[in-house]
Amino acid sequence: MVECKDLWLTYPGAAQPSVCGVSLALAAGEFVTLLGPSGCGKTSTLRSVAGLESPSAGSIAIGGVTGFDGARGLEVPTHERDISMVFQSYAVWPHMTVEQNVAFPLEIARLPRQEVRTRVDEALRMVGLQELASRSATQLSGGQQQRVAIARALVRRTAVMLLDEPLSNLDAKLREQMRVELRQLIKQVRLTALYVTHDQEEALMLSDRIALMNAGRIVEAGTPQDLYLHPRTLFGATFLGSAVVFEVQRCRGLEVDTAHGTLHVAEAPQPPSHVAIRPEAIVVHPGPDGAGPNRFAGRLASVVFTGRQQHLEVELAQGRRVAVLAPP
Repeated sequence: MVECKDLWLTYPGAAQPSVCGVSLALAAGEFVTLLGPSGCGKTSTLRSVAGLESPSAGSIAIGGVTGFDGARGLEVPTHERDISMVFQSYAVWPHMTVEQNVAFPLEIARLPRQEVRTRVDEALRMVGLQELASRSATQLSGGQQQRVAIARALVRRTAVMLLDEPLSNLDAKLREQMRVELRQLIKQVRLTALYVTHDQEEALMLSDRIALMNAGRIVEAGTPQDLYLHPRTLFGATFLGSAVVFEVQRCRGLEVDTAHGTLHVAEAPQPPSHVAIRPEAIVVHPGPDGAGPNRFAGRLASVVFTGRQQHLEVELAQGRRVAVLAPP
């Protein structure tokens, strides 16, 4: 449904490109997230797909229709691409009612009045705002305004929806609720979605696949389970969730030596340079016995209670401290 091939983007006056040879394909109905730190190129990639930025090279196709081709000098304007977009800012017009906000893109397209009303009613029902249709947009909460923005994107009935950190302005509890609702809604209407966020938990909850970006490139891509449980790069292991990382001094099959002792690893397709362990996979046992594979002696340095978990800090030899997540 969406295919980017060898996409490059360099902003005027910039010394380095913001997008460096990105290739990415989305199947119909797939929810794919571009995840990475600030400045990694994820929003620039999304805006290139939307037609809001002009790439330097490469190609973009949406639903089999070319939207950009650098080699042919072809660039289709945003309004002619089969996309809708939800921005980080709600972009809700304060002088309009909820219904008017949602109807606006259809009125610009000069659709018949009855069809506009039918589509608006359907979109508002999907996001649970049908009772607030006549209310002024300025009288809505942040979560309700975000629903208006989503309804305005849904009402166009495009094949692809692009979302640029749409939940980042919400408080933590509302953001968690909206994650669940947003995924259910997009799956219900069978949209193809390309989503941008720097929030790792959000990416894990929402995505069918995650493309992890750094320095303008896709470092690795896969299902949330694959990227979290079986990262293929050191950056992937440390950015997506927390990880305790040990440098490998010597590798003997599935046994690796580190500065703190020997670790027996679950898989080693090639001699690893580092071993990463998730904090929740570490168990703290009281007592002096620290000998043997996967057992390091240490001193409990701190305990922080956070409600669902305890965050422990254990000091190993040579002053190295590691994080451990334990039940309360």
